[in-house]
Amino acid sequence: MPDAVFRQPHAPGDVVTPERDITHQHFRPGDQVVILKGTSGSELWGDAYKVVTPSWHTPTDEDGWRLYDPAGGEHTYLTAHPRYLVHLSSRCPDCLIYQQALRTYLVPRLAGAEQDVDCGWYSVNHLNQVVHVADARGGR
Repeated sequence: MPDAVFRQPHAPGDVVTPERDITHQHFRPGDQVVILKGTSGSELWGDAYKVVTPSWHTPTDEDGWRLYDPAGGEHTYLTAHPRYLVHLSSRCPDCLIYQQALRTYLVPRLAGAEQDVDCGWYSVNHLNQVVHVADARGGR
């Protein structure tokens, strides 16, 4: 993640990720993944993780993945839904198509930003689970 990140107060909503149809089996333990969160100039950026083991994702009531954050910190291990994840360790067509769709949607809307932009689509709940705004339930 870039050092100086601006939380865009009126960032575009994410219409791409909630519609992504990706199965739990698409990822495997050991895969390097990223959760894309915004833009840095004309590029997408996000937080990188290593897939560890299957884990139930309570916010969606579906199979998720337990992720390891090599940077450690407050949330060294998180659980996330597969549709939030993009492969870093392989150049799979499904992840490349998703990245391109997100880039095509997001970059033109934030082209004038002078700083790196966090769109604020994700939060971490009290169970250390990543929650996308489209999956958030009351009382997150």
